[in-house]
Amino acid sequence: MEREEIKVRDLRPGLRNVNMTLKVVNVGEEKTVFSRSDGSEHRVADAIVGDETGTVYMSLWDNDIDEVREKEGSTIKLKNGYVTVFRNTMRLSKGRYGKIEDSDEEIEEVNESNNVSEKPSFSGGRSYRRRGYRRGY
Repeated sequence: MEREEIKVRDLRPGLRNVNMTLKVVNVGEEKTVFSRSDGSEHRVADAIVGDETGTVYMSLWDNDIDEVREKEGSTIKLKNGYVTVFRNTMRLSKGRYGKIEDSDEEIEEVNESNNVSEKPSFSGGRSYRRRGYRRGY
């Protein structure tokens, strides 16, 4: 069963099987890194992606960088992604089992004033937690 889509504002570290429709705002400079496990060389870059509720950093590896860079300004679908925290910022990732696809729907406006990756709870500041109720997904 496929999980329903969520919005950027609802992302939390540790979420798995994340399905989203996102607009690619931009793709940053790529860097070369080496795998700790086997020493192989990889390319990595961060993209800023978002929807009407906010933006988030998305970590891209190797061929995904080229694929997403071609879609800059376009709307994509992320299927089976996940959320981590790296260097105190929350990041969205496709991972080994996820997919990035073209979207039939277009996101016109992205709320760039709400970058959820840079919230205080992820940058070593105070951790905020909601109490009393759970949202039903």
